[in-house]
Formats: sequence, structure tokens, C-alpha cells
Amino acid sequence: MSRQSFKICFCFRRIFKLRALEPPEEVKVLFDQYSQNGIMSLDDLRGFLVEFQGEYSATREDAQAIFNSLKHLNIFSRRGLHLEAFFRYLLGDLNGPLSAGVHHDMTQPLAHYFMFTGHNSYLTGNQLSSDSSVEPIIKALGKGVRVIELDLWPGSKKDAVEVRHGGTLTNPVDLLVCLKAIKDNAFQASEYPVVITFEDHLPENLQAQVAEMVTKTFGDMLYRPETDQLQEFPSPESLKKKVMISTKPPKESKTSSKKEQWNGEAAASKSDIETSDKDEVDDGENLQEDEEEMTVPEYMHLISIHAGKPKGGLQNWLSIDERTVRRLSLSEQELENATRRHGTDIVR
Repeated sequence: MSRQSFKICFCFRRIFKLRALEPPEEVKVLFDQYSQNGIMSLDDLRGFLVEFQGEYSATREDAQAIFNSLKHLNIFSRRGLHLEAFFRYLLGDLNGPLSAGVHHDMTQPLAHYFMFTGHNSYLTGNQLSSDSSVEPIIKALGKGVRVIELDLWPGSKKDAVEVRHGGTLTNPVDLLVCLKAIKDNAFQASEYPVVITFEDHLPENLQAQVAEMVTKTFGDMLYRPETDQLQEFPSPESLKKKVMISTKPPKESKTSSKKEQWNGEAAASKSDIETSDKDEVDDGENLQEDEEEMTVPEYMHLISIHAGKPKGGLQNWLSIDERTVRRLSLSEQELENATRRHGTDIVR
């Protein structure tokens, strides 16, 4: 465990404890199976690669390369790998999630597959004080990550969109720079679709900016569903070299409904005051109303995977209309609890 401190409001320091990720029970059992007296030797590691990972051509040299990649860590032992070193290998670059080729049927609906997913994909370091940059995005796509998460917030002047981890000391990066980096690097490691998930904290006018940026940046690469009531997701095969947007659909504009009410009152009183100046004002208001109403539909049309939890508890989430598809976000603990009683519904 390590500690980092940060100045809060320039007045006092707050200390945060950074806990090391502990191997889950499944990894511990697996390590015990392929180790002796708490040490995994070179031959033990090769046995793991061949028997468990299915890397049938793995050699002692391949196992040695893994050993060499961990030697700079304090957790490495000359006799072999301790549990922590083995766990570090499992999470490292030498144990990538993508094999050299695809050996599965990729013509089923997208929801039938696990996807290699990033979280806060723009952060260069910790989630409290690090910088935001396109470099982690480029690196992730190069490893085959297929889901990139971007948190969208208004800029300091409220007239631009920036990507940052809200409520922290992290520095922002421009959304447009992130979108261009995704476009340039999306399909170097894999042709299968890239999903961009927006955590949207934007007002309606900035959502219109996002719609314009996304449309201009990706062009024909952008997958736009013909309806927002998809009954089934397309397949990864049919979505090759396509970019998909996933976020919560925006709520109906309150400002638009207020203007509709105001215009209705103005129209009712028009018989009392009939002037050419008044007509020009009404026409201007109606034009502005139409422009505001257009912002939400354009942003809505970008969304190919609708996200969000229905109101209520688990029963409501699982009683989603089966004729439409959506993305349901659950924490690991929520999912674990749900599968104990509602495994069949979760799979459905």
C-alpha cells in the first residue's frame, strides 16, 4: 500500500491510500495448481501456458521472456514467480486478451460477445490528479481495446466540450483531439467495431456541438441505426471498421417546451396587437425554437447503443421490453448478486 497527498482548496492536505490490487480467489487457486511451495518455476510457467492458456507452441524461451519482463519488480524472485508476480503477468502486455486470429463465429448479435473494454480511457495515471491525453487512448486501441470511455464536460467558458474526470484534480483534453485519435487508430489492431461510450454532463447546446464533431470526424465510419428501437444488435462481422456511440439518450428539452408555451400565449394575444414588428418577433422566436428542438434529435441519432438503468430495482431492470435492446450498466457487485437469483434473465 502506498500513500499520496493532494492539496485541497490550497488550504490543507488530504492523504489517500492507494491499495494494491489483490489477486482474486480464482487466480490463487490457479497459481497453487501450477506452483510448488509458493514458487512457479520456468517449467511450471510453461506448463501453465500450454495446458491452461492453450498456447501449445510455447517454449521455455517464451516462459523466460515472461520472467525477464518481471525482473525489474521487487516482487520477482530468482527461483521463480511468487503469486503477486504471476498476477502482475496476467494483467500485463505479455498476456494480451486477443489471440493472433479469430476462431469464433462473429455473425451473432453484438450482445453475445465479451468486449475488451477501457475505463476512463484518457487518463495518463491515477484517477485523482493525472493528466488527460490522447496517448492512453492510442495505446489502448493498439492493444485491441474495443470500448473507449470519454467523460464529457463543459469547458471553463461553457462554450466548448472537454474530456476530464469530473470532481477531481485531473487536467482536461479537448474532445475533438480524442475523436481524431480514435479515428486514426481504431482499426490497426482489429477490424471489429469500436464503441465510444460518452458519460455525458453537457447542456443541450453542447450536445449539438458533439453531434457535429462526431459526424464530421467519422463520416461513413459512424454506424447510425435506422431506428432507435433496435430489436437486435448487429453482428461484429457486419460492423467491421464501424464506430458506434453509446450513451444515455438526452432528456426532452425544457427550454423548447417553455418557448412553445410562450409562443402559444403570444399567438393568442396576436388579435389584440397586430403590427408588422410583432410578426417579425414571432417569426424569430419560432425559428429559434425550431433550432433548439433540432439539437436533441441530431444528438439522439448518433446513439446506436442506448444506455441507462430503468427506475426501480433489479426486477424493473430485468423486465426491460424484450423487443428493444440497450446497455445496462451494473457494478461488479450488483452483477454478482443478480446472477445468483436471475442468471437466466441476465443472459437474456
